[in-house]
Amino acid sequence: MLTDFVKAWNQGQNVKLYETENDAIDHEGSLWAALRTAAPWDGKDLLDLGCGTGYWLPRYAQTARRVYGVEPDTSLLEAAAQRTAKAAVLHGSAEHIPLDDASIDVVHARFAYFFPSPNNDCTAGLKEVLRVLRPGGSLVVIDNDQENGDFADLLKAGNAADHQGSGEFILRWWQKQGATTQKVMSSWTFNSPEDLAQVVGMEFPNNTAKTWLDAHQQENKLSYGYLLHVNTKKPWSQ
Repeated sequence: MLTDFVKAWNQGQNVKLYETENDAIDHEGSLWAALRTAAPWDGKDLLDLGCGTGYWLPRYAQTARRVYGVEPDTSLLEAAAQRTAKAAVLHGSAEHIPLDDASIDVVHARFAYFFPSPNNDCTAGLKEVLRVLRPGGSLVVIDNDQENGDFADLLKAGNAADHQGSGEFILRWWQKQGATTQKVMSSWTFNSPEDLAQVVGMEFPNNTAKTWLDAHQQENKLSYGYLLHVNTKKPWSQ
């Protein structure tokens, strides 16, 4: 049992609506292109850390040698395991990865665990990720750009820094770990304005997004800025 696990307020509470969110992500492919450039995984072993219901596992499995999904929420494991037979889904967390030392080439953490703030030290999870990475392997953390895009405006309205560090704090934290950070502009594109409103309402509960939604009632698309924090494990020789 993972005693430090906290159930996510979005996917953990509303799996179906989170699926709608995933369906909307990055139709233009700019995020995926940046991920492949940052740490290519063709023919390599990849870990999706905090994989949730495994939405992205089939896409990784198209070209990776082996794919693993690690998820702390036991209620999501069955759905993740059913996504593709080409991925192994395991119960674990960032601090407790059930894989051998130096067994993985690329780790992706998509809005999972790595939310550094003055009250949340993420170094235990980073240490564990570096344990399972092979020398020269990379951790790629997909994070929110808190300054650019419509979603950044929503983050400001919802006081995102109340539960994670400010953008400046996060950038400094990753710099101290030796990581590089890249900005990527993409979007969410939904089938309808109603789908957009429901997903935004899930991500920003308690009506914190009401003013933004009232001003965008007929829209089914919003711009979304990402930050990719890339931390590469040093070769043995260093």
